[in-house]
Amino acid sequence: MRFLLPLLLGVASLNAAEAKPPLDYRIVITGEELLRGVFPDAHTAFVTRTLHALGCHCVGSTTVDDKVADIQEAVRTAAQKVSLVIVTGGLGPTVNDVTRDALAQLTGIALHEQADVLAAMEKRLKTPRDEIRPNLRRQSMVPTRGTYLKAFAGTAVGLVFEWNDKVIVALPGPPRELQPMVKNELAPYLSRKFGVRAPGSSITLRFVGIGQSLIDQTMSQHVPLPADVIVGSQFEGGRVDFTFMLPGNGPEQEARLKQLAVKIREQLGEYIYAEGETTLEQQVAQTLLARGAQLTLVEIGTGGRLAASLSGLPETARLLKGAHVAPSGEAMQQLLKSNSRELKAFAQADNSDWTIVVGGIDVDSGGARSCSVLFRLGGERWESVRVPVQGSGETAQASMVTHIWDRLRRLLK
Repeated sequence: MRFLLPLLLGVASLNAAEAKPPLDYRIVITGEELLRGVFPDAHTAFVTRTLHALGCHCVGSTTVDDKVADIQEAVRTAAQKVSLVIVTGGLGPTVNDVTRDALAQLTGIALHEQADVLAAMEKRLKTPRDEIRPNLRRQSMVPTRGTYLKAFAGTAVGLVFEWNDKVIVALPGPPRELQPMVKNELAPYLSRKFGVRAPGSSITLRFVGIGQSLIDQTMSQHVPLPADVIVGSQFEGGRVDFTFMLPGNGPEQEARLKQLAVKIREQLGEYIYAEGETTLEQQVAQTLLARGAQLTLVEIGTGGRLAASLSGLPETARLLKGAHVAPSGEAMQQLLKSNSRELKAFAQADNSDWTIVVGGIDVDSGGARSCSVLFRLGGERWESVRVPVQGSGETAQASMVTHIWDRLRRLLK
């Protein structure tokens, strides 16, 4: 999950038509894992940064457990102070996903199955509606008073409860589902409902292999930003996204942002892997497919996270030839029926010309951890690197995945 750091570098003076009081709102974050410190709250910074550009003002954020009573108490308290409450998480198919029912009970607004949502679910799951499992199908239930926000990833739509003079918005928890929904669905709804400013022009540059502070320093020294540019950044395991926004939305603003992106690329281009919504995995996958590659993954130290990072991408079905995961070199040797535990032998086990082999994690005399990664790039080209292992558990594996995809991105240039 991402940890987001908003950076407000300046906002232009608004004209008289725009100089209206900001729309105050509060956020309620749900998730027991957040209260245990498993993940940081990534949503508050993203939502506040995005809605700030619309003239919205967050007056508070609260994190609560995945319990109906806790959610209802937090929303009821927030609604006493503001007209808009945004709730994140708890819209999925598991037993802990109780936000939908909690808000329906609190507001007294009934839910009904929305035909368009169910049709979209059928298409996404490639399953007739009568065969969709009940726990998935209930995600097509939306408020009878209010509306819903379309899903751009996953099956959970956002819910809008129009409760007397209050509006309660429920958003899905996964960042890859929440973030495009906020930008593409919630922002236009708030413009229609409350008259906030329409979303302005924006451009996002995606960095890897460089820290957020060094990007800040380089831009401050070499790319001075105009005072009316709003800047936000978000960080996740070695990847940093910088979004640059202007209040207006037209050809002039778009041209200015494009020119700004060119100047930033002149200073930091080697670290920029994409512009817009393309992920690091998608960028690498598209490059491989352009070369006619089919990729085999062999994972020990990353525990299958490399293959999992490709899950759900439209390119995966054409790109991924196979994936093998084992807890040790010995287990991988048995799995692949190899005569050797060498990484090169694993890479040659299924005769794939394009292979990534991630070895086990080693610890040197100083306690530093790393693992060997071997790339087979189109037959007889081989590249071997050492990837540092920082942190533990899923955090360490996520960082390793980023290092591996970035190294392959650079090797493919």
